[in-house]
Amino acid sequence: MAGWEQDLAELKRGCEEILLEEELIAKLKEGKPLKIKAGFDPTAPDLHLGHTVLINKLRTFQQLGHEVIFLIGDFTGLIGDPTGKNVTRKPLTREEVLTNAETYKEQVFKILDPAKTRVAFNSEWMNELGAAGMIKLAARQTVARMLERDDFKKRYANNQSIAIHEFLYPLVQGWDSVALAADVEMGGTDQRFNLLMGRELQKDEGQRPQTVMMVPLLEGLDGVQKMSKSLGNYVGITDAPNDMFGKIMSISDELMWRYYDLLSFKPIEDINALKAQVAAGSNPRDVKITLAKEIIARFHDDAAAEAAHQDFTQRFSKNALPDDIPEVSVSCDGATMPIANMLKEAGLVDSTSEAIRMIKQGAVKLNGETKIEDTKLEISKGSIAIYQVGKRKFAKIALV
Repeated sequence: MAGWEQDLAELKRGCEEILLEEELIAKLKEGKPLKIKAGFDPTAPDLHLGHTVLINKLRTFQQLGHEVIFLIGDFTGLIGDPTGKNVTRKPLTREEVLTNAETYKEQVFKILDPAKTRVAFNSEWMNELGAAGMIKLAARQTVARMLERDDFKKRYANNQSIAIHEFLYPLVQGWDSVALAADVEMGGTDQRFNLLMGRELQKDEGQRPQTVMMVPLLEGLDGVQKMSKSLGNYVGITDAPNDMFGKIMSISDELMWRYYDLLSFKPIEDINALKAQVAAGSNPRDVKITLAKEIIARFHDDAAAEAAHQDFTQRFSKNALPDDIPEVSVSCDGATMPIANMLKEAGLVDSTSEAIRMIKQGAVKLNGETKIEDTKLEISKGSIAIYQVGKRKFAKIALV
């Protein structure tokens, strides 16, 4: 296998779509370092594992000798990215943007090599573009073209407002690619419209259009919805080691392999070997422990990973949870569900009144150790945990 073929195989790992793959192959065959762009609007100061899927791919490009441009959208952050939003997003103040940007830089360098990473701010060229330049940029596209974008289309169809400045966001993101002469731009699958806008503007400017690489949106701990802080189904990269370990151990065996493919730095051959071990009868829990320790070591250190493992093992042994706990998904229409209703829907009790009675008797436990005492406790949508009723009824319940 030629060098570029090996590089391509590694770059395609965990990648949802490449537009266009033949263009990327041509660029790799040239044997020159490529400019790899990924933009981040500093709208929140904390990253979770879902964000790192893309950052991990940037790390792969770095290891293959390419130039990674970590673009902080301090200018676009003042607009507010409308992607996936059904209402106009509140723009940030300049102070909020800069504060969050510094936090982002600290966190991404737990994955990226700072010596090989160019950190850029798009205000560098957008401020120079000026009002006249912005008007000329806006003239490049029509309202009809903007309404092809899925979230704009839905809002327009539902008679929800779309502010004029929101149409500027994909244009500015596309112009970033022109300013940087990007060879490749990376983003999530929800960024497709914006990423392709960069190709169009580069063509207009006589540049070779960037290749677009889209990574999937990582499912959260519930295995259903994308990882999100608002849903509570996330693992934050600043979480304490014990919290990270417990959260990762709570995922299903099926989701574990998805996390390996998108989050692990292990070679593909090693992951395939682990899959073969499980298929041959090895306990998936041991493989999940390996994944948890790898991720904790990345954001803390090896000692913290080992300590979290030992703590989990001691608590697990102490509470003697069974190995074959059934996994149950319970649908939740609102943001929360009463504990009694959830236990009934999960089949752990026959009625809400039985659930209330068992809670009052101290016979309901959370994760094998915490007694639930509040009969009116509300469980947040997106949570996932092990519940025990009495001595023999267990279920890992994902509230979705």
